[in-house]
Amino acid sequence: MNGDESVMRKSDLDAMELDELWLLHEELTKILAEKISAEKRKLEKRLTQLSRTEPAAEAARRPRNKLADRPRRKYPKVLPKYFNPTAPTQTWSGRGKQPRWLVAALLSGHKLEDLRIPASKEASGAGDRQDQRS
Repeated sequence: MNGDESVMRKSDLDAMELDELWLLHEELTKILAEKISAEKRKLEKRLTQLSRTEPAAEAARRPRNKLADRPRRKYPKVLPKYFNPTAPTQTWSGRGKQPRWLVAALLSGHKLEDLRIPASKEASGAGDRQDQRS
């Protein structure tokens, strides 16, 4: 269809009465609805074909959890900063959840600084480090 034909059709439409235009509109709507429903049936049929073959292929294509596959990050060893006065072998680095013995000691009136490991007991070089969060 070239430009002259589309202009001619436009002029034909302009010349039509309102009732004729409305009939044309209804006919176009009917044709479009039929074509849309045919396309929809075609797509649904394709979807059912794909869903039959997909379960086996889906497992192979499904992205795996990359975080679970990766080895855990290695953290540097943290030296203990606090000790249990009743059992000096029990220590806490000051990171993470407070151990039960520390919570009990704090509730019984001890101060956190009372439980701090003296610098001479800490491993060499550890006394030079300062806690960045304090």
